Amino acid sequence: MAEGTAVTPHAGSAPTGLPIDLTAPTPTDAATNRKNMALLIQLRWTAVIGQIVTIGFVQFWMGIALPLLPMAAVICGLVALNLVCLLWVRYRADINNRELLIALTLDVAALTTLLYLSGGATNPFTSLYLLQVTLGAVLLDAASTWSLVALICMSYAWLTSYYEPLALPQEGYGDAFSRYIAGTFIGLVLEAVLLVVFVTRINRNLRDRDARLAALRQDAAEQDHIVRMGLLASGAAHELGTPLSSLSVILNDWRRMPAFTSDPELSQDLGEMETSLQRCKTIVTGILLSAGEARGEGSSPTTVAAFLTALVDEWRTTRPSATLYFRNAFGADLPIVSDIALKQAIFNVLDNAAEVSRDWIELMAERRDERLVLSVTDRGPGFAREVLPNIGKPYQSTKGRPGSGLGLFLVVNVVRKLGGVVTARNRPDIGAAVRLELPLSTLVIGDELDG
Repeated sequence: MAEGTAVTPHAGSAPTGLPIDLTAPTPTDAATNRKNMALLIQLRWTAVIGQIVTIGFVQFWMGIALPLLPMAAVICGLVALNLVCLLWVRYRADINNRELLIALTLDVAALTTLLYLSGGATNPFTSLYLLQVTLGAVLLDAASTWSLVALICMSYAWLTSYYEPLALPQEGYGDAFSRYIAGTFIGLVLEAVLLVVFVTRINRNLRDRDARLAALRQDAAEQDHIVRMGLLASGAAHELGTPLSSLSVILNDWRRMPAFTSDPELSQDLGEMETSLQRCKTIVTGILLSAGEARGEGSSPTTVAAFLTALVDEWRTTRPSATLYFRNAFGADLPIVSDIALKQAIFNVLDNAAEVSRDWIELMAERRDERLVLSVTDRGPGFAREVLPNIGKPYQSTKGRPGSGLGLFLVVNVVRKLGGVVTARNRPDIGAAVRLELPLSTLVIGDELDG
């Protein structure tokens, strides 16, 4: 399969040109909290199963009488809490730090109640408090973590004075100290296993969150780059506008002068100058729109076939040394708005192809569902391996010229603003292919698409 890469908008990124406040809560925090709450739910199910097994072992195997009904009520409360948390994670749009603190506080309360019913601070399973401290330190902010630590310390201090003592049997399993050591060992093993399993998964969630934040920062940097390019292009347009207008007036005056009208060679040179001047105006306008100017300037109603045919004819006229083949497989024609930014984006892709494959370039238009798909293929050397994964990022080029690598960067941003996607890949045999997919809903006039 040929290598390829797709450039799409990152989930949760702000619209192009708008700053991102990286200090404010982001969707990545909510997604991470949702994953961490799901892990707490799994931990609680494990705790419920472990508590049932431990109570059964102590009651029926070791012969230590326990208050089964109150303990069963606490375990049923944990089950109910888990069911509520499951619904909370499924239907809640976001989960914040306070809700994680509430969940951990309820877990501490349940553990304290079970310890109160089974010997208080003399119960060797008090070491499970450290699991709650560790989870709080990983999941919560500093203030919430310290509040959880304070609650655990107060709970343990309370259990030293208030608890239901256990009636230990006089025979079996050695003396009380031996039983305490055995219970401590079991509690240590459980705590170690749970810490390794769940803290590892929580850290994985945090790493995923950091990766998403890094992507948001990259988006913000690229958007800032687009804004600066737009300002630079606007300044250049203002500076170039006056001399280009002056040249246009002079050429129009020359066109009416007898010295030019009577000389065919001068008249031909004058026509070429006018074409080049118009090309300069088109380039400046296209750069402005591609760099982030508002869409709609210079737009006019047309159809898919007319828009593409005119585009191909203009490109062939201004690049006579390149050979472009055009295939229109779109099907039934549709009325659309002719967009200058989209036109310039397609020109950029064709120009890139012409630099490496002047003798053969193909532009094909197709309709797939409700999308316009434009494919540009060439017979050049293809994309370099180090460039292909970074298509759509500025200055990703192997041409070695200052400023090179902006063509596809502008293409990606234009198509992204239109709700589309750009895909680039190397062909299996020779050359490369760049595909632009655009939703017809952003181009079609009125309700023609539904009709």
